Amino acid sequence: MKWSWRIGEYAGIGVYVHATFLLLLAWVAGGYWVAGNSLQTALGGVAFIVAIFACVLLHEFGHSLAARRFGIRTRDITLLPIGGVARLERMPDDPKQELWVALAGPLVNVVIAGTILTWLVVTSALQPLQGLGIVTGSFLERLLAVNVVLVAFNLIPAFPMDGGRVLRALLAMRLEYTRATQIAANLGQGLAMILGLIGLLNGHFMLLFIAFFVWIGAGQEAGMVQMKHALGGIPVSRAMLTDFRTVTPTDSLQTPVDLLLQGSQQDFPVLWGNELIGVLTRADLLTGLSQKGPDATVQDFMRRDFVTADPLEMLENAFARLQECQCHTLPVLRGGSVVGLVTTDNLGEFMMVQSALERRRRSLA
Repeated sequence: MKWSWRIGEYAGIGVYVHATFLLLLAWVAGGYWVAGNSLQTALGGVAFIVAIFACVLLHEFGHSLAARRFGIRTRDITLLPIGGVARLERMPDDPKQELWVALAGPLVNVVIAGTILTWLVVTSALQPLQGLGIVTGSFLERLLAVNVVLVAFNLIPAFPMDGGRVLRALLAMRLEYTRATQIAANLGQGLAMILGLIGLLNGHFMLLFIAFFVWIGAGQEAGMVQMKHALGGIPVSRAMLTDFRTVTPTDSLQTPVDLLLQGSQQDFPVLWGNELIGVLTRADLLTGLSQKGPDATVQDFMRRDFVTADPLEMLENAFARLQECQCHTLPVLRGGSVVGLVTTDNLGEFMMVQSALERRRRSLA
């Protein structure tokens, strides 16, 4: 993720913090300074936020380490002002495995809350809840309350929260996976409407934000699963682009600029003879133009680490690879030669064609 800095690694999983997280710390420090009018209060507020995000990080590691037990790698974990994001390569296909992966994060917060509560009881430091607030009360007791809230919030049965995946996993044990996802997504969007209405009537703008977040997340999850299901059993060769342009590493950037303007192709395979040695993306082309101009060569800005597809593999696998690499185009290789391209755009168009044909078949049935 852009504007993220690596702060460490554990179990082979890189941990990153986004630049906007530093803005959050500055905002919290300012708020605590206004509330207490002292440096000590401001530093205490920052320390509390850091402690919260340490719990969030442990929550994400709960998901990641549970996924690793099922052979699923986590690329990285990024801390954002709204929480943490663990980028798993994929979710488990087995509903029972998905259930454990989804529950692992909240269970970490349960353990943290239980540990803090035990310590407060043993040391007789537990204080009445009446004196507990955002900036008032025992540091550990406030952290205990935050972990309880994290558990409750994450178990809301709606995507993209963990509770949505728990619900989908439970439904998928009895229903077809796509149907289970659609039911969970519909329930999530229904909940979003209720939260949004409550927020609108009571002026709680945070509820409106959560409702919007849930609505979008539920729709995206349902759409992704439906697309993956629709692409199952169809080989790449049926949907790949066969009319495409290539460039050589010694071409000037003006060559792909001309090709870009002549058609709809965004990314260009870079060939040395018949061998694929790189991919020049539209983003890299624009970067090259801004840095060195149209006379710079393709080899200076092409990507040498790229992902490919085989014409005989299934489209759902190619689609998953496009998601994993966060790229727009996969060159399709047969015998080492480029025979086509799979792009996110042409997969979407292929889906629209398939949907139209399916509606036609249903009308004739």
